[in-house]
Amino acid sequence: MTVRILCVLGALCAGSVASALEPPKKPEIVASVESPGGVLRIDVGLDENRASYAVSRLGVPVILPSRLGFLLRNTEKLDRNLQLTATATRESDTTWELPWGERRFVRDRHRELRVTFTETQRLERSFDVVFRAFDDGIGFRYEFPDQPNLRDVVIDDELTEFHVAAPGTAWWIPAGEWNRYEYLYNRTSIAEVGQVHTPVTMRLDGGLHLAFHEAALVDYSAMWLRRVEGGRFRAQLSPASEGWKVRRRAPFQTPWRTIRIADSAGALYESDLELNLNEPNALGDVSWVVPSKYVGVWWEMHIGTATWSTGRKHGATTRNAKRHIDFAAKHGFRGVLVEGWNPGWDGQWFGDGNDFDFTRPTPGFDLDGVVAYARERGVRLVGHHETGAAVSHYERQLGAALDLYARLGIDQVKTGYVGDAGQAERDDGDGVVRREWHDGQWMSNHHLRVVREAAKRRIAVNPHEPIKDTGLRRTYPNWVAREGARGQEYMAWGRPQNPPEHEPTLVFTRMLSGPMDFTPGIVSLMGEKEPMPSTLARQLAQYVVIYSPIQMVPDLPEHYEARPDALQFIKDVAVDWEQTRVLNGEVGDFVTIVRRERGGDEWFLGSVTDEHGRVLDVPLAFLDADRRYVAEIYRDGEGAHYASNRFAFATERRDVVSTDTLRVVLAPGGGQAVRFVPVDRQGPGVNRSSR
Repeated sequence: MTVRILCVLGALCAGSVASALEPPKKPEIVASVESPGGVLRIDVGLDENRASYAVSRLGVPVILPSRLGFLLRNTEKLDRNLQLTATATRESDTTWELPWGERRFVRDRHRELRVTFTETQRLERSFDVVFRAFDDGIGFRYEFPDQPNLRDVVIDDELTEFHVAAPGTAWWIPAGEWNRYEYLYNRTSIAEVGQVHTPVTMRLDGGLHLAFHEAALVDYSAMWLRRVEGGRFRAQLSPASEGWKVRRRAPFQTPWRTIRIADSAGALYESDLELNLNEPNALGDVSWVVPSKYVGVWWEMHIGTATWSTGRKHGATTRNAKRHIDFAAKHGFRGVLVEGWNPGWDGQWFGDGNDFDFTRPTPGFDLDGVVAYARERGVRLVGHHETGAAVSHYERQLGAALDLYARLGIDQVKTGYVGDAGQAERDDGDGVVRREWHDGQWMSNHHLRVVREAAKRRIAVNPHEPIKDTGLRRTYPNWVAREGARGQEYMAWGRPQNPPEHEPTLVFTRMLSGPMDFTPGIVSLMGEKEPMPSTLARQLAQYVVIYSPIQMVPDLPEHYEARPDALQFIKDVAVDWEQTRVLNGEVGDFVTIVRRERGGDEWFLGSVTDEHGRVLDVPLAFLDADRRYVAEIYRDGEGAHYASNRFAFATERRDVVSTDTLRVVLAPGGGQAVRFVPVDRQGPGVNRSSR
């Protein structure tokens, strides 16, 4: 094990971080750990009895010495007068299985260093910092033991820093603003970043890629990052209504602070860093979590042909639900989502969902009858709980609402928290209505309550307007997806629509955190009033590029029936994967991803580009070397363009082998989707919709 402890029990020794230009006085290194392959190194230092850490890659600084510590309420902050009082190391190399995901098997290979810091004066409080070094990134967290001088811990903020060693480019969305995570990504220099949500992705001028995030967000506030000066960032925790950020009783541990570090954008995406830093599956048998596709009474509300509210245009009627069930049964889609099925949608529900009732339907919707109709046709309803951000109101009905779904055999629920950030309604029954941030400690605990209660009833959860993903799907595999970014509903609203660079940005930013219910596949290419800036082939490619184990087929049934060629790929594409590989890509520019279906031998390729057309030569070395495949290609047609010729579309079939190279021609704002079927299995109409 290449773990080097340079100083023990607080003794000082010589040492410095190479090329660290700031601060002028370099911390004395008191402990170090290297990743298993010797790629990354973490140095822990003390500078005038303040703790810090630094990260280098192959001997080159990546993170300059960065402070550790806490600002606490009604007591001295925890960052001065520290000495190292204990160290421990260990090494791990295991492989574990995801019940569903981007790949079946995940390797967890890391070296761990635990350091204990204790104050040298008066209070003599102590805390541990646990570092894990992987070859593709690092994670660290704080652990607070039970101790007489620090038992009820009220955190006003972390003093954790991330001092990026070199200039470069960053892709980010603002934190602490009204629209939660639903912003278009900014592309600026690192020195122009403000206060941001994570994941935040950076490409240093030398080509190295970094992504900052967190893992295992449990009973704690989400971490934002605030740039202090130059390339130095500090953790900024989402606030609580009481004014502090976190309140915990020791002993406890914080979430992991994570940094993915890779040579390329594709390698960033392929990392399993946050999953590896979460606890194993806590639910046992989760075979009842079924990756699948679903249609829904949803898009028509966004384009204005139906409404969530009751009345002449109400979308959630028995008749309309049965129409969608018939479509799903005909084409092999497992689920049907019906939004607006319950009372509470009339009036102003945005940010005020106290009229929602989650235990009974509206008069125009025969819930039991619709469920029975679906069951007879091999289809299941997908439940829907929109809270309008009245979170305590929802919690009071949660058990009964989930019991209703369990009785009806509804095993997936989409939840929603529509309301401005900082306006989630909390009512503790003391006569005071408090307002919480969507990603504060109270909401972090709320989401886990929903997931755990749903798991008791074998129900999977897909929250919209959620708290960000931090890999907890490993521990709770019924947390199947979430929104947490600008999805395709913005293509309907047109204020503004998502530009072509949006998806190749999402892959290397938002998608680093986990699955997204993006709602791909709008084949009509039309919003409420404006055409969508996308080609038809691009909409198909999204099913491969934007990962979710529960992919929606959101457009109107008649629009799919009018495009049977496009619908065929949507029917065939898998939703659960054995392997995933990024073949090429640059943040915000383009990306090509291939995935092999779970438990099968078909591969699927998705490729999308920004507003620039591209020609990409894609080696097919991922295919089995001893097999011949038929490539079913869905591509941009001649003259295709996301603004002027959106429906130019072509399909073709060709025989390919692993030594071939596929030329992928992408129109401006376009895409390409390919299904690779082994010749010995090739045949028409093979459906991978997964009931």
